[in-house]
Amino acid sequence: MDMSAGDTIVLSSKLKSREAALRAGRVDVDDAAQLRALVDTSGALRAAGVPHALIGGIAVGVRSGVARATVGVDLAVHSTAEVEVLIATMRAAGFEHRGTFAHSINFRSDSGEPVQLAFDPAFDLPIRRASTVSVAAHAIPVVGTDDLIEMKERAAASPRRRASKALRDRADIALLRGDISDEDEGW
Repeated sequence: MDMSAGDTIVLSSKLKSREAALRAGRVDVDDAAQLRALVDTSGALRAAGVPHALIGGIAVGVRSGVARATVGVDLAVHSTAEVEVLIATMRAAGFEHRGTFAHSINFRSDSGEPVQLAFDPAFDLPIRRASTVSVAAHAIPVVGTDDLIEMKERAAASPRRRASKALRDRADIALLRGDISDEDEGW
């Protein structure tokens, strides 16, 4: 995606606002499309009785207090969930099915927001241990910090992982372990 300099500055400002909200203890997903995709996905999965929890970049922001740019919404679903049921559930909630892979299913919201449902037996316990946070008056389960670090370590170590994604995983791990800059510390 090519962004103009102005768009980059606006995005940076939004991320700074998100970071300030997270540091103040507020979960603030300020991008309306991303927020709606998160709430709609979690609501659809909850209604279908599918255990799930938020993972990925948004979860890193929630757990570290530092917002970061992320392509879409990532949720882990219990490994016993049937792929066909997940696809039907998401389609009924207005999402377009974009692809099914060995450990994930990709969707797009009606506004174009990417949503990925990831399933792996290694995610089942972290889903059970997830705690709920309030996001725009909706209860969203979010994987805990230690489990998120373990997931990121596993992903970063995968030989099939693109180098840029593995680097992002390692940076996320550092954030989750408390490597957070003080805005007054300088460069």
